[in-house]
Amino acid sequence: MALLELKGVTKAYDALKVVDGFDLKVHRGELRCLLGPNGAGKTTTIDLITGRQKLTSGVVALDGTVISGWPEHMRVRAGLARKFQVPAVFKGLTVRQNLEAAFTRHLNPIRNMFVFRDAETQARIDEIVRLVNLKDRLSVRAEELSHGETQWLEIGMVLTQNPRILLMDEPTAGMTVQETHKTGEIFNALKGEHTLLVVEHDMGFVRQIADRVTVMHMGRFLAEGTIQEIEQNEEVKRVYLGKSGGHHA
Repeated sequence: MALLELKGVTKAYDALKVVDGFDLKVHRGELRCLLGPNGAGKTTTIDLITGRQKLTSGVVALDGTVISGWPEHMRVRAGLARKFQVPAVFKGLTVRQNLEAAFTRHLNPIRNMFVFRDAETQARIDEIVRLVNLKDRLSVRAEELSHGETQWLEIGMVLTQNPRILLMDEPTAGMTVQETHKTGEIFNALKGEHTLLVVEHDMGFVRQIADRVTVMHMGRFLAEGTIQEIEQNEEVKRVYLGKSGGHHA
């Protein structure tokens, strides 16, 4: 059984279908990349999975349970976690304090930061900072981090929730080549234990991380396979990669 499954998912605004009967299955421990040209419906699909937008029709299921009608907060509690393209961190807090605040046992994140300093929490934070390459930056305030480090911090904050699936919307946007490569190393370390669905444009990054790739075009399913199969797919070349293939959308 797929951990995440979309069946006939559609989002329409009057006669305009932004997502049109889209099907997708993501299996436990998999890192799936979702590709497509601008306007293909990728971010809207993520919005429909998380409940940020309402389906016109179709089904979203998590581990066999239909969650299509659930509000966003219930989907989060069920194990969906999303990282947006623009990172949202507490700029005036240190890396460690941001991670402590992300343990949402209380609605007030600052209360979390000061109340929950037990050994289990601290061990989990130590594990996360190793995963996201911030072990030596724990005492640095978030406002002093580079763009890439800020993105890694937010990934770490998402991981504190131990989600069943992480949804990443263009996680390498604005990163340097070196930061992008390090982000690929982080994602490769996460997959297997974690399940990830990543919307991305950088084909070099996709080659580095993807188990399988799904391509959308005009809101519909276009192709699916390994990165090698996708790069050789003639229809994908025509609508997305260009006739000779390419490194970016």
